[in-house]
Amino acid sequence: DYLRCYEVGRRVSGKMATLFVAPNDGPCARLGITATRKLGHAAIRSRLRRRCREVYRRWESRADLPCVDIVVNLRHPAVVAEFSDFREGLEGQLSRLLRREVA
Repeated sequence: DYLRCYEVGRRVSGKMATLFVAPNDGPCARLGITATRKLGHAAIRSRLRRRCREVYRRWESRADLPCVDIVVNLRHPAVVAEFSDFREGLEGQLSRLLRREVA
């Protein structure tokens, strides 16, 4: 599913992450997160994945998303960013998904 998102999905670039979005046949949107070793050791990568899941969980417009698979590729600026900046950046990218056709 990750590879399918990379190959056929649309890309939404941002400072903290790049989102790859592809339609799915499921009942709702799904989130996948990748954090490479270039970002830091395991504790740092785990913290970034937790932050990403929490931003997605708290995002008020999550229910308005179409049935898509979203793969979040975290980038190095996310490592040093405050949570509020990270949240603002990721929510902005997710909001851009609602404004355009994904399929």
